[in-house]
Amino acid sequence: MLSLLRSSASKLRLRPAPISCNSVPHPTRRHRSSTATGLYGFHHLKSPKGFQRFVDDAIERSGELVEFISGMPSSAEIIKAMDEISNTVCCVVDSAELCRHTHPNREFVEEANKASMRINEYLHHLNTNHTLFDAVRKAEQESHLLTKEAQRAAHYLRLDFERGGIHLPAEKLDRVNELNIKISQLCREFSENIIIDPGAVDIFPASRMPQSLHHLLKPIYRSSGHSGGMKEKGFCIPTDPQTLSSVLQCASDNEVRKLTYIKGNSVPHANLGVLDNLIATRHELAQIMGYRSYAEFTVKPNMSSSPEVVMCLLKELGKTVRPSANEEFNKIKAFKRDKCGQTDGDLEPWDEAYYTAKMKSSPYDFDSSVVASYFPLPQCLDGLKVLVESLFGATFHSLPMEPGESWHPDVLKMSLHHPEEGDLGYLYLDLYSRNDKYPGCAHFAIKGGRSVSETEYQLPAVALVCNFSSSRNSSTVRLNHWELETLFHEFGHALHSLLSRTEYQHFSGTRVVFDLAETPSNLFEYYAWDYRVLKTFAKHYSTGEIIPEKLVDSMQGARKIFAATDLQRQVFYAAVDQTLFGEQPIPPTSTIVKDLKREYTSWKHVEGTNWQARFIHLLNYGAGYYSYLYAKCFAATIWQKLCQEDPLSLTTGTALRTRFLQHGGAKEPDDLLNGLVGDGILRDCNGGLVPDITCLCNEMEFLGKS
Repeated sequence: MLSLLRSSASKLRLRPAPISCNSVPHPTRRHRSSTATGLYGFHHLKSPKGFQRFVDDAIERSGELVEFISGMPSSAEIIKAMDEISNTVCCVVDSAELCRHTHPNREFVEEANKASMRINEYLHHLNTNHTLFDAVRKAEQESHLLTKEAQRAAHYLRLDFERGGIHLPAEKLDRVNELNIKISQLCREFSENIIIDPGAVDIFPASRMPQSLHHLLKPIYRSSGHSGGMKEKGFCIPTDPQTLSSVLQCASDNEVRKLTYIKGNSVPHANLGVLDNLIATRHELAQIMGYRSYAEFTVKPNMSSSPEVVMCLLKELGKTVRPSANEEFNKIKAFKRDKCGQTDGDLEPWDEAYYTAKMKSSPYDFDSSVVASYFPLPQCLDGLKVLVESLFGATFHSLPMEPGESWHPDVLKMSLHHPEEGDLGYLYLDLYSRNDKYPGCAHFAIKGGRSVSETEYQLPAVALVCNFSSSRNSSTVRLNHWELETLFHEFGHALHSLLSRTEYQHFSGTRVVFDLAETPSNLFEYYAWDYRVLKTFAKHYSTGEIIPEKLVDSMQGARKIFAATDLQRQVFYAAVDQTLFGEQPIPPTSTIVKDLKREYTSWKHVEGTNWQARFIHLLNYGAGYYSYLYAKCFAATIWQKLCQEDPLSLTTGTALRTRFLQHGGAKEPDDLLNGLVGDGILRDCNGGLVPDITCLCNEMEFLGKS
């Protein structure tokens, strides 16, 4: 984590398996004009080559601010200037990151890649600038002259400088810089490989694939071997995460599921070497910094404080969930045997999604396509508007974009407006899948909120990126409930950014400790399941009928059937993440995955598969994936203690905003959590803090089983 970038880059949410830096000192315009601008409203980015000038100007402005700080002005001026450096540089980092993942123009993507590399190299120069470090230490020593938020900024800037290695001898510091640059390059290579090599399986004949999947597949043909030149039709199945998930859930042909599962969990093969290199590089960095492992280096500044505390929680959850997960596994196995007429058939990993989907729909008498008929995408967006209006008294307004501001015709822009406070921030929506777009879902911060002067506040701007099935007519796009939940999850991240009102962008929105960052997003998933919320927008696409409460009850019942298995999977993922970046040396990564899958789950590991090769969370969340489990526990407690009684009340929303969301990272995370719901959300554990698991376990009905 770089000293000027406290929490960086997008959080990509992959389930089965996720925030960004922040930006620019241009005041937000209230009145629009037809003047051409550039991507995301930055005038530099009118063309791909504009990224070069964007970097040049950021470096030039930062140099001016470094020169100002070197004169040792007042402590308040030092912190303000440091935050402007961070803001200026993050403008480039975040714009490049969003562009790399979403822009359809390859030239823009390539220039964004170059800009990202250049600005990251410059960041390492800033992070080892002793003049800046001395100024920050001076500000911290004179903290009595600062506001509370400025005191916190001075303290964490000093700690982050030290985590960047500024206290090391010159030779070691140079090596730290080399390693940080190499880590950035390896992370970029890992994510690019996922896009370049999604994998594919050819299936003949075409009749083996259900009609509901045809829109995801590419028709192919081969000689049938019959006279007359007739060709047999088949399908090429891309095994990107979204398509793979759909095939595993819907394809009744066992061999089709097996082939796609193995291929989808074996690519990109090149990432095995990249991951090995990343693990070794991060470990070397941690050891130079005086830590036993990269996991220890990563976890130390967070609530958990040590890998031992993290593993304590993982083992506790693993033990608690195991009996229920075993029951669920045996039920799936019995269901398969009954359907297949076998008495001793094994349960394979490619069976899980298919048979659990069947088991969810059977006793509760609902079909996922029927559920989707109540979730046309435009109405789902209306649901987001209902949330902000009910909870926060704010409204979303669609905005036309200036020439050059958008990166694709499908992108929408909205302002979040409060009748008394004015505009609160801006949200871009890029919701449809397309070629060469990253296949996950993410929230990207483009511009962080900050106080520019006593009378001017830089409004936050964010992008919410999803990969819903595209259509020429957006009104015909309908989401399954998993996609709706994903939309609400990412919207939780967006609200964290948009409602943040910190003095410094260093603390804006999602720029919080790892193990707090996913809490708002997990909390807003609950809103996607509550009938009182769903009935405000979920209406049948053709009849206008409000979604029946009985159907929602069935969905909720089906959700609980495999709750233990789902939670167990998250514990397994977190254990893999901690182990890969734990003390070295370690066995081959595939061996670790195999051994931990056996330890934490009842499911087989398929030899030759390398699921970890596209586990994108290993990049931005290296040794931090456990934070999803912290968030699930925190969200369950907040929902039950604050939101459940009246989830759409302004009183509930005011509490969420004023006690939690608006503070970003400007307050200690335990103070925020305790201030929001009182005692009982956190507990001490071996010198760190872990979430209380009682509310989550009660919700999932785990307690009392042994």
